[in-house]
Amino acid sequence: MELSEEELRLLEQMERALVEEDPKFASTLRGTSFQRAARRRMILGGVVLVAGIGLLVVAVLLDVNTLVQTVVGVLGFVVMLGGAILALTSARSPGTPASKVRASGRTGFGVVDGGRQHRPGRQRSGSPFMERMEERWRRRRERGL
Repeated sequence: MELSEEELRLLEQMERALVEEDPKFASTLRGTSFQRAARRRMILGGVVLVAGIGLLVVAVLLDVNTLVQTVVGVLGFVVMLGGAILALTSARSPGTPASKVRASGRTGFGVVDGGRQHRPGRQRSGSPFMERMEERWRRRRERGL
């Protein structure tokens, strides 16, 4: 379900307020460190997957009794499965807003992603973030939206 223009505007206002209130947290939300960690997990999952395939091949090539072959084969399969799961869950990025483009042609979280700069002459209100949000909600409810 897409957001209305009013909801998009309110979301952008909240993003701007977040950047003003806590720039360190906003920079964390940009996701660069999360993307780097996901990439590392994906590579690690690929390496573990290849190691599991190697164990399966070793199990086939072993010239010992059947029980040892079976144990090594099952171990190889479990390692391979674990690596595949790690790589696939790391590759998936559910709800990454920067990768989604809205119908208006803008990407999600434009302000947090560094899309807009703050105006130099703009003054901040002295009230805390939540009080401003509550006031906006009250005004919205009074207008009947």
